[in-house]
Amino acid sequence: MFANKEFYLQLSSHPQNIRLVEPYVLKVKKRFNIDDEVYFNILLVLTEAVNNCILHGNQADPRKHVHIRMHPNRNALYFVVRDEGEGFNPDRLPDPTQPERLTCANGRGVFLMRQLSDTVHYSNDGRQVEISFVLD
Repeated sequence: MFANKEFYLQLSSHPQNIRLVEPYVLKVKKRFNIDDEVYFNILLVLTEAVNNCILHGNQADPRKHVHIRMHPNRNALYFVVRDEGEGFNPDRLPDPTQPERLTCANGRGVFLMRQLSDTVHYSNDGRQVEISFVLD
């Protein structure tokens, strides 16, 4: 169990609550003196993860919540983002780099998350994603 509440954030699944990710990540940036490149990667990845949780996982149901926890270790930050939805299988997502998918308006979020972080691991039937960022 993550005991430090300083880096825990719970959001109700209103789409406008996605904006609350930025002040959370800014607090992490200041606390751990993160450089701008890593900060922007964390911000983009967590914003996408929370967006997916709110819109896809919880179906924008304000009675459901998104939970974000962060814990540091010596050279990395680990984030866990969890929703209260039905889950999904991330291995069944289409590859957005395939020619037939290049003009699609959506479907690149998980791909970007994987490109901009050091690890992305889904668990709990896709209701939880664990994301790491190595710090230099």
